[in-house]
Order: sequence, then structure tokens, then C-alpha cells
Amino acid sequence: MDNEINSSGRSLPARHAVGHALVAAAVALALTGCQGSGTGVEVSASDGAAAGTPDGGTNSSDGKRDDGPRRLLWMGDSIGEAQAPALSAAMKAGGVAFRSVAAAGGGGVVGEIAAPTWDGLPKTLKSFAPDVVAYQVTTYDWGTPAEQRAAYERLVKTVNEAGADLLLVSAPPFKVDDFYRPHEAEIASAPRSAKSVAEKHPDTAGFLDAAALWGDDSASERAQRSEDGIHSCQQGSAAFAVWFGEQLEKRYGFDPAAADAWATGDWTGAKVYSRLGCA
Repeated sequence: MDNEINSSGRSLPARHAVGHALVAAAVALALTGCQGSGTGVEVSASDGAAAGTPDGGTNSSDGKRDDGPRRLLWMGDSIGEAQAPALSAAMKAGGVAFRSVAAAGGGGVVGEIAAPTWDGLPKTLKSFAPDVVAYQVTTYDWGTPAEQRAAYERLVKTVNEAGADLLLVSAPPFKVDDFYRPHEAEIASAPRSAKSVAEKHPDTAGFLDAAALWGDDSASERAQRSEDGIHSCQQGSAAFAVWFGEQLEKRYGFDPAAADAWATGDWTGAKVYSRLGCA
């Protein structure tokens, strides 16, 4: 059998489905005993600089790197904030400088709530000089599809003008509680809007559908949500970091570090996980 249908109805190559299962098992095994390490390590904007700026790398004839990103900027809300420690560890192990500006209670680019993002992004692009920016669609990207598309177009333009590619990443499925329920339709349309914008800029932007990893049901085991049904704990964040590295490999030829090279690091004790009640 060549293909397997996932929970969202998409067809995945069987070997990829098996591969993801093995990766998930390896990450879970590597993290056993690390969940409550309590080291208090937390990723912030300054942590990216600590990863260093790797040397080397080549460009293809169209000016795009053919060996993966060298400096990665991560954007998102509190869901992205919980993924950032694992991403930082995985990227550093792969020789990539990493910085996260994911922000609890914000981080989006749509509507009035996005004002702090637009105020700070040009400064970060100038100071950190990433070659790839990854923006995970936030739970606050509220607006009409037209407003969402306009915001994502602005993000593509801003990032590209700074000399970087933009990757738009769909958010994992999360519990739509009383706070989010009035915006449920907007939350549902945001990834579709992001994908439509990325498709208009195939050379400088891309869309990564994280449903291939998480599925589309926040209550399922596959979604790996914490007790609040929204964020991920260490194992879920590590699984995302592995999956994200695979997407960079497909797009740029990036060679991600093996999970066992970074999955049991100090990042597992980041304060964000204790705040979420992760075991």
C-alpha cells in the first residue's frame, strides 16, 4: 500500500507515516525523565545570539541558499513560545542561529492587536538579519479573509525586503474555549488565507501545513496538547521541532540534527513548561 490517509483526510506516503511514528517514539524515549528537570532555561530574543553565527554555506544560481537557513527568526503567540525552546535546541544542533520573538497574548500580524509586532519586527530583522523567518499563524489573527491576506502580504513584503524568505506555518489544533469561540470562523480562515498568499510568492515564501503532524482534533492524542488543550509540553514541542527540520530539509536541503543530539538538553526545563503544568 503506497499511501495512508491521515485524520484530516490527506493522503500521505506510507513510508512518511511510518517515519513520523518512529520519530515520535524516539523523541518520547529521549525525553523520558527530562520533563521535570527544573533547570529554568527559557528561550528569549537574546538566546538566539548565543547560538552563534555558523560559517560556510553556498548559494544557488538564483541567490537562495541550497544548504538550509543559517539564521532563523521564529514568530508566533504563546503556542509558538512553548515550541521555541525545542526549536532553539534543534536549530542550534543543526548549526543555525535562532531567535524567537513569539509572544504570549500577542505576536500576530492581523488587526489592532498586531501593532506591537509591526513596531518591533523591522528592528529585529535589522539587528538579527535572518535569512529565513517562520511565522506560525496565531490564535489572534482575527479579521476577514481579505484582512488576513493583506496582513500576510505585508509580512511577505517586509521579510523579503529584509533579504529573508518567509515560511507561514499553520497553528496546531487547539481547544476553542469561551475566549476563542466568538472568533472561531476567523481562526479557521487564517491558515487558508496564509496559504493563498504564500502561493503567490513561490520563490520567497512557503506554507507549511502542520496538520500533517498534529492532525486537526485538539482532543486527540496525536495533537499532543497540554492540559489546557492549547499549548504543547516538551514532547509535543520536540515533535514539532523534528517535523519543522524535515520541512526545512525538503525546501532548502537543510540537514537537521538527529533528535537524540538535542532532545534531552536544558531546554526541557524552560519556565514556559512549568507555567503550563507540564510534568
